[in-house]
Amino acid sequence: MTQKTILRALSGERLPTPPVWMMRQAGRYLPEYRATRAQAGDFLSLCYNPELAAEVTLQPIRRYAFDAAILFADILLIPQALGLDLWFATGEGPRLSTVTSANQVAALRSTDAIHDTLNPIYETVRILSRELPRETTLIGFAGAPWTVATYMIAGRGTPDQGPAHAFKAADRAAFSALIDKITDATIEYLSAQINAGAEVVKLFDSWAGSLKGQDFDDFALTPAKRIIAALKARHPATPVIAFPREAGARYAGFARAVGADCVALDNSVSADWAAGNVQTDGCVQGNLDPRLLVTGGDTLETETRRIVTAFSGGAHIFNLGHGITPDADPDNVTRMLAAIRG
Repeated sequence: MTQKTILRALSGERLPTPPVWMMRQAGRYLPEYRATRAQAGDFLSLCYNPELAAEVTLQPIRRYAFDAAILFADILLIPQALGLDLWFATGEGPRLSTVTSANQVAALRSTDAIHDTLNPIYETVRILSRELPRETTLIGFAGAPWTVATYMIAGRGTPDQGPAHAFKAADRAAFSALIDKITDATIEYLSAQINAGAEVVKLFDSWAGSLKGQDFDDFALTPAKRIIAALKARHPATPVIAFPREAGARYAGFARAVGADCVALDNSVSADWAAGNVQTDGCVQGNLDPRLLVTGGDTLETETRRIVTAFSGGAHIFNLGHGITPDADPDNVTRMLAAIRG
């Protein structure tokens, strides 16, 4: 059997047409997703209902025949599994009970206990590995430790990750212990996803860009390296995609430094720069501006083709520079795919 296109790209193969999927491809821009979420009752109930979570994961595959499906879940399930309260406020996003002291870090649940909460996620993976089309790659994921920590410390998303930076400055040892705890939990979580059938895993460090200098090394690069090394020891054939969003110049060499098979790029770096400075180490993923799926028009097609051309010299998986937004037009996704697949 011919190997799946995404796995070929992740192994470093240059393909005449890049495989494609989108971050947040199962989501609010699709009417069928909104109907299923209403059926589930709320966002967390949807995440923890394996049949419905599998259904929303499959919806964009049926509609668009993407080359990969990404597990429908949320990066904040790990904090919940470690013992924090998690809820979603309508129109305001996630809310968490907080961790702001060494004692609270020490009081988190043991890493072994996370599966009690997360078993429904593994069941979703098992369903998907049975039900996805044979040619479609199944991607599992987790949030990277720094990004997850920013929510655990602030209890919510923040524009500048200020509370996490303040905790890091006030008690670097306690902060480091929290990062280590999340790192250990993430290894177990992703390993369990792979055991359940995930063929690729991705590490989302959505707030990596707010770490500078030594902090970037200590809290973005080092935890990613530790997670990937542990996964490669257990699952040597499973590729890992790393996404240190807004890393800027630090994208160069990142995949090599952490042992990732691919680095995903946000749209703040140009494809031409990334082709010369990042793709030299292997597969890259990205990096269309998600806003173009709202505005559409000729610019969408022009930019899509420009990115395909820029990365045509090496291994490339086409994707967005961040998640597709709820106000995107589903017809614009069709236009984007036509521009990629010609």
